Amino acid sequence: MKTGRKLLAVILALAVGVLAAGCGSSSQNKELKLGDIGWDENVAVANLTKVLLEDELGYENVELRTLDVGPLYEGVGNGDLHAFQDVWLPAHSDYVAGVEDNAELLGSWFQGTTKFGIAVPSYMNIASLEELNDTNAELILGIEPGAVSMTKIPEEVIPAYGLEQKLVEANTEGMLAEVDRLYSNQEEFAFIAWSPHWMNQRYDFKYLEDPKDAFEEVDDTINLSTIVNVDLKEDDPVAYAFMAALRLDEEQINAMEDEINRAIDPQTGVSKWLENNRDIVQPWIDAASNAQET
Repeated sequence: MKTGRKLLAVILALAVGVLAAGCGSSSQNKELKLGDIGWDENVAVANLTKVLLEDELGYENVELRTLDVGPLYEGVGNGDLHAFQDVWLPAHSDYVAGVEDNAELLGSWFQGTTKFGIAVPSYMNIASLEELNDTNAELILGIEPGAVSMTKIPEEVIPAYGLEQKLVEANTEGMLAEVDRLYSNQEEFAFIAWSPHWMNQRYDFKYLEDPKDAFEEVDDTINLSTIVNVDLKEDDPVAYAFMAALRLDEEQINAMEDEINRAIDPQTGVSKWLENNRDIVQPWIDAASNAQET
C-alpha cells in the first residue's frame, strides 16, 4: 500500500511538473515594449496594439515608451524596444539603414495616400511657399526636433525661398494646441501638417506647393510601416504575426484618432473605436492566434 502511495505521489509530481512546464511555455513572451514618438497615428496604433494584445491575446503588459525619433530606432536595433510602428519611408530611410543589421522592416500598415508639408489655414488665400513672405505669418509651427522635416526646413526650405518666418520646435501636442488657438483667432501662421491625422478633418487648410522641391523626398508619398527587432519573429511569434497583419486605411485611423481625442485617455478611445470595428481587427487577432498554436 505504501509503495502504491509513493508511486501515485511520484506520478502526480511528474504530472504537475509537466503541467507547470507547459504553462511556463505558454506564458512566455507576455510582455512587449513598443516605441511611441507621440505622433497621433503612432499613439493610436500603439495603444490599439496594447489593448488587443492584453485583452485578446493574454499579454500581461505591453509597455509604451515615448522617445524622440533617433532613440526609437536605436532602441529597436539594440533590443531595448521590440518594435516601433510609425516608420515613415522614405523620410526615415537613414534611421532604418542605421539599424538594418539588427532590425526587420514589416510591410506598410497604412492603406492610403499620405501627405506632408508646410500648410496654412485656407483663409490666408495663398497656394505656394513662394507666397508665404507676402503674408503676416511670423511663425512656422514645428514638431519634435528629431523629425527629419525639422532639419530639412531650416537647412533647405527656408534658404530656398528666403523665408522670414521663425521655425518653432515643440512636441506634436503643443504644436496642435497652438494651431487650434491661432486658427480660432483667424491669425495668419504656417505649420507642419501631415495625413493621416485628425487635423485634416478638424481644420480647413491647404498644403503649400513646393515648386523648388526644397523638401525633396520628404514630402513624397510615404509608406507607414513597422520596424521590429531582428529576434522578434523567433522570440515572440504572436506579437510578430499580429503587427505583420495589422492594416488600417485613412478613414479608420482618423476615426480612431478622433475617438482618442474625445476620450479621457488613449486606451479608452481605442476601446470605444473597437466597439464598432471588431471586423477590422479580427483578422490580425486570428493571425496572432494561429502563430500561438504553432
